[in-house]
Amino acid sequence: MSQINKLKILNDPIYGFITLPNTLLYDLIQHPYFQRLRRISQMGMSYLVYPGAHHTRFHHALGCMHIMQKAIEVLRFKGVSISEDEENALFIAILLHDIGHGPFSHAMEHSIVENVNHESISLLLMEKLNEEFEGKLALAIQIFKGDYHRKFMLQLISSQLDMDRMDYLKRDSFYTGVAEGNINSDRLIQMMNVVDDVLVIEEKGIYSVEKFLMARRLMYWQAYLHKTSLVAELILTKVLKRAKELTQKGIILPCSKPLLFFMQNKVELYDFDSIVLNEFSQLDDYDVISALKNWQHNEDFILSSLSKMIINRDLLKVKLSSEKFPIEEIQQLLDRFSKENAISQQDAHYFIFKGKIKNQAYSKEAEPIRILKKDKTIEDVVEASDQLNLKALSKSVIKYYICFPKQLLEK
Repeated sequence: MSQINKLKILNDPIYGFITLPNTLLYDLIQHPYFQRLRRISQMGMSYLVYPGAHHTRFHHALGCMHIMQKAIEVLRFKGVSISEDEENALFIAILLHDIGHGPFSHAMEHSIVENVNHESISLLLMEKLNEEFEGKLALAIQIFKGDYHRKFMLQLISSQLDMDRMDYLKRDSFYTGVAEGNINSDRLIQMMNVVDDVLVIEEKGIYSVEKFLMARRLMYWQAYLHKTSLVAELILTKVLKRAKELTQKGIILPCSKPLLFFMQNKVELYDFDSIVLNEFSQLDDYDVISALKNWQHNEDFILSSLSKMIINRDLLKVKLSSEKFPIEEIQQLLDRFSKENAISQQDAHYFIFKGKIKNQAYSKEAEPIRILKKDKTIEDVVEASDQLNLKALSKSVIKYYICFPKQLLEK
């Protein structure tokens, strides 16, 4: 019987070589649930704006695991005791933190399932894997849920300065070419410590934290909330909603078996039994793109028009404003479009709609980023910083948008 070498070394464009620390992590990465992440884009529809942004959740999860290794190394060096079991649990929790993402990351959460977020599905998939791996993920799940008594471990996985954010800012900045998003994750990790079971950053790392928060703000405006990425994701959500509406009226649309399952069924969190979970684990970006290629030729005006927009990158016009758009303006657009295309006002809402986006680089309501000062006192980074712009970064900025077909501009 041939012995497989499970202690692999992977080459990553951000960090260089990434090593898999043990055979359990290799087996988890090899599992179909995790391999699916190769087919889930990290930045949704952003590749329509930044042609390089084709990296995947698979990439990102491995990067998070790598910097978790570095963080544990630094904390142990500073005298923080982390057992082998705890170390392994941290690796597993960060590796699997995004395993519940659906096609194109966030578009799925508002269309093919009913208000189910990816974190909930991640937890369900982790629990299923725990059964398959005979309980070896139990401690990782405990930490992931925030039930473990050592609270700083959850902060490494989910907080305002966690391994997840550190990797995605650096990675997304690299693949989009948005240089403003680049951060010094090495420096941030070197400055980490734990005091009274709480993760802190030593005072000399405060400028790196400021840069991290500024980078996060800029990445949101320039990449994640870029108006073209935003409108593409909204159109995709509407395509899937329309497809679901038609399917539930008994119209059979050509698409893959797992996508058809979610089109035919109303799925909420409590519906996620092993059958639903299995169907979900088969679903990825390829199902959606393949369906859109078919649906662009459908006789339904709404489904075909919206599908063509994404396939051909001929999107709706989007306007941003710091003020709300007047209802009269939207009503005029709805009237004109429904008349010109002989469709109802209700159907015209698929093409003309408004909403708002919010950007808040740092939340004062959430658990703070704590700075360990030289006199051993601990302070919220906003108070510790001499930069007034950090106070500004903790205020949420809201922008309003309106989307409508370009031809309504041309007349």
